[in-house]
Amino acid sequence: MSNYEKLFSPITIQRMTLKNRVVMPPMGTNFAGPNGEITDEHISYYEQRAKGGTGLIILENACLAFPLGSNGTTQLRIDEDRFIPGLYRLTERLHKHGACVAVQINHAGASAVPDRIGGQPVSSSNIPSKTGGAIPRSLEKDEILEIVNQYGKAAKRVVAAGFDAVEIHAGHSYLLCQFLSPVYNKRTDEFGGSYENRARIVRMVIDRIREEVGPFFPISLRFSAEEFVKGGNTLEDTLHILEYLSEGVDIFNVSAALNDTLQFQIDQMNLLDGWRSYMAKAVREKFHKPTIATGNVRNPQIAEAILQNEEADLIGMGRGLIAEPNWVKKVQAGEEEFLRKCISCNIGCAGHRIALNRPIRCTINPDLFHGDEYKEREITRPVNVVVIGGGTAGLEAACTAAEVGCTTILFEQKPYLGGLAREISRLPEKKRIEDFPNYLVKRSERLPNLIPFTNTKADIQLIASYKPDVIVNATGSTPLLPPIKGLHEHIDKPNGKLFSIFGLLKQVDSFEFIGKKVAVIGGGAVGLDVVEYFAERGAEVTMVERMPLVGKDLDHITRISMMTMLKERNVDVRVETSLMEVTEDHFKVSYEGVESNIEFDYGFVCLGMKSENPIFADLQSYFPHIEVLNIGDSWGVRKIMDGVREGRNILTTLEKLGALPTEEAEEKIPVFA
Repeated sequence: MSNYEKLFSPITIQRMTLKNRVVMPPMGTNFAGPNGEITDEHISYYEQRAKGGTGLIILENACLAFPLGSNGTTQLRIDEDRFIPGLYRLTERLHKHGACVAVQINHAGASAVPDRIGGQPVSSSNIPSKTGGAIPRSLEKDEILEIVNQYGKAAKRVVAAGFDAVEIHAGHSYLLCQFLSPVYNKRTDEFGGSYENRARIVRMVIDRIREEVGPFFPISLRFSAEEFVKGGNTLEDTLHILEYLSEGVDIFNVSAALNDTLQFQIDQMNLLDGWRSYMAKAVREKFHKPTIATGNVRNPQIAEAILQNEEADLIGMGRGLIAEPNWVKKVQAGEEEFLRKCISCNIGCAGHRIALNRPIRCTINPDLFHGDEYKEREITRPVNVVVIGGGTAGLEAACTAAEVGCTTILFEQKPYLGGLAREISRLPEKKRIEDFPNYLVKRSERLPNLIPFTNTKADIQLIASYKPDVIVNATGSTPLLPPIKGLHEHIDKPNGKLFSIFGLLKQVDSFEFIGKKVAVIGGGAVGLDVVEYFAERGAEVTMVERMPLVGKDLDHITRISMMTMLKERNVDVRVETSLMEVTEDHFKVSYEGVESNIEFDYGFVCLGMKSENPIFADLQSYFPHIEVLNIGDSWGVRKIMDGVREGRNILTTLEKLGALPTEEAEEKIPVFA
């Protein structure tokens, strides 16, 4: 703890004292009930982060004007008094663990979805909140005044529900941002034009809230300091706007971006830890008020440096606390190597909520609601578990089994553990992924009943020698290489120019870039990773995809960032184009029946992956009375998240065998026997 003196020092803001400087900023979850009420799942989720030592938890944005101001499929509501009791149950539970709790109140404006609100959204003007979004109607002055009043009523409920602070959302393309930003605000009345006029509604909201909460209740303002959109607010513009808003604000929660630059709001993977701190620093230096810095912060050293350098007073860690609710406790205990660091993949969190309307999940944390509570359970009889494959799915299964008491044997034929996740992290833009296999390996090393064998190819006899009660097949996947003329003759050959993704990763540091022609077949996730690697370093890149779109199955944030990369790096993208033949230095492709050649210095065939499970059928035959599980990519090529969840599900198998008491049974055991 002495290494992080500032990070773990208290801070008092008005009458709220935080025990440390770690803040969980608001992030939508889709955990609310169908009518916007708080749920038990919600409370469990936030309680895990409070138990883990987080200083301030800011609840996700709550709707203050339903339905017109709502966003999200199931969003919390605070527009009526009937929501106060549920929210009070939440604050009461979190306070028990020493956390302070705020809630963000919000009106979605043009970001509302017409089908969900039953009509046309509203905004400052008739500009959609994102490219291709619904066209809103401009608010009349009397409607603006009513919305300001709704903010005040919501703030009164915030106090009644036992929160320690309230946050106003004035960024991220929601209603107040739609007034602040010249991208959206085209008004010519007193609410448009100059900095002061565009800030007017926010000024009125702050004043109205202060009337309700009194002089000592902290008010936080979240805003997009840099919008990263042509014609949008720059940091310099925002500093001018804040001159009209600073009075009455106690905390500046400094964020960034609009809907069309979402990859800088929900940070894409390759952005550095704390990359946004320069924005917080500029705000703090001008207004001398507590600021929150955010932006991919995962490492405590970076967090401490931001605080020590007086760039910010608080560190916002959103997805990092979804992945690792015990971040504070582990860092305080000197267990940094056991942090389950968010890899910024944006699949289970933003991808689930924004693109798929699902409740959020996490790629690397398979249980957002109960955390490590499963470790308190123990098997009731000896169980031997054999896991074949040391990728992320296999490691999660092996660790989980060992943590509840199973004797666990892990076989991996490579000389290292981590599987495809470790290999893909050799690409510089994907380096953050390596944090996850590193964590899994460290976790495995502290388990004496988990015995890993690397450089070992498992066969039936070897497996049988360990007398398994459960066998987990997690042998992963291999590149899909269809029978295209010339492909198998030329790919991954010594001194050749044609590579699979594995061929690339084996010699990732040996390629040249400037002046080189690179051709990539396949516009999925793997192909785009290869394109990014070469295009970002100055190569001339052509990409070929048989379907009408590239990146179709990517998560929402990664797709935006990849489409931006393709445009900015002038990548020649050829869709609806088929690979016909492969030679040592060019691809023969066909578009609308016309064939042409794409010459390359380096060629890559990235047509996806296929399951690799060479002994699964034999395992089922040889061990007919033993549970044989097939998980991860060896079952079907999907995301890391799917394999990790299936790895944790070994608990269900142990319950099925009667070797692990079910959670329901444990709940029935009397506390006092």
